[in-house]
Amino acid sequence: MNLKKKLAMSIATGALAVSMIGGGTYAYFNDVETTNNTFAAGTLDLAVNPSVIIDVDNLKPGDWMPRTFDLINDGTLDISKVFITTDYSYDGTDEDFGKHIKVNFLRNEDKSGILLPSNVIISKTLYELKNMSPDAVKNLSHSIFAEKSGLKAGTKDKLAVQFEFVDNGQEQNDLQGASLQLEWTFDAQQTDGQKR
Repeated sequence: MNLKKKLAMSIATGALAVSMIGGGTYAYFNDVETTNNTFAAGTLDLAVNPSVIIDVDNLKPGDWMPRTFDLINDGTLDISKVFITTDYSYDGTDEDFGKHIKVNFLRNEDKSGILLPSNVIISKTLYELKNMSPDAVKNLSHSIFAEKSGLKAGTKDKLAVQFEFVDNGQEQNDLQGASLQLEWTFDAQQTDGQKR
């Protein structure tokens, strides 16, 4: 055998030995475990009871109308804030009837302290409220005896409101036969995220 053939045969034998050694290094013990994980989102579900807070007719200037209603958290998540937005439309007059209907107070009875009530709204006309978004479940009394701000899942807050057809001491004949349709929207907001 000549030198070239011996050299080629040695290289081939070496390559075969290396491949056998390398192939043997892939053997190892193995154990596999699988986990089954779940992510489920909670729900925000705010209800207002009754759904019609006020429905009156034959009003005259000076009349006032007290009402109560509940904000109910029927969801699985706590609510941090409930913003109230006011909108309305009116018929039968060129005068903005919302300037003559006042909310003397909107009070959260569950957030009120012994001495200081938690008045969400104090003496504002519907016209003024169109530019406001008060929080109906905020403890404004800062009393240690009142519930904390927010609305926990499965609980409710009782609210008291008083509307008034304002007697402005002037002739208001242009409001005779007028009507106003009030829409209060209650916008519930979740609490901040937290480590779970």
